[in-house]
Amino acid sequence: MKKLLIIAFGIFLFPTVKTQAQLYVQGGVNFANISNSNSGSVNSNKTLTTFNAGLLWRSNASVVLAFESGLLLDGRGSKVQGGSGGANYNVTFNPFYLELPVNLIVRVPLGSASIFINGGPYIAMGIAGKSKFDGQLCCISGSHSEKIEFTSADPTADDQAYSIGAGVGIKKVLLKVNYEYGLAKIHSNQTDNSVNDKDKYRTWSISLGIPLTH
Repeated sequence: MKKLLIIAFGIFLFPTVKTQAQLYVQGGVNFANISNSNSGSVNSNKTLTTFNAGLLWRSNASVVLAFESGLLLDGRGSKVQGGSGGANYNVTFNPFYLELPVNLIVRVPLGSASIFINGGPYIAMGIAGKSKFDGQLCCISGSHSEKIEFTSADPTADDQAYSIGAGVGIKKVLLKVNYEYGLAKIHSNQTDNSVNDKDKYRTWSISLGIPLTH
């Protein structure tokens, strides 16, 4: 996956040398969650607020159709509240991924501004994050925090998904709203994970893009 990310980033960044592409830095807030269709579970997933940041480019900035790619640091995860009686607990799962999106952009000019929609696949590689526990569950009590470890055998390490979004461009500054629909199951090696849409990333984001080229 590391080699694939490096090769793909090089391929999609190369056109900036050949075309009048717009290179910009992006940053914003993520509202992350994880799907849970297990109707018998006492857990209740809550939205986790995290962030996204990185470098992106858009080809052919003056035409209706364009492509967008780059490399983002993207926060994912969820909050979980569970238990009953005196055994109540809160868990925060907040991994970070290096993400390479490949989007098709459709623009509609509005005078000096424009509106756009975007959509396409992405690949991502887990690199860091923390899991926090607070409360009481069985023989565990108190507050605990540990790093999320990603290995080649860990299904949370890699993610493949689709994203769709929309936004507005004003004097080359981009304001974007995006939704990422994860396809890879988290902890897919668990024996109780037979429901097709259980434990997958679902992330809304609001981002601001500022151009580095003119």
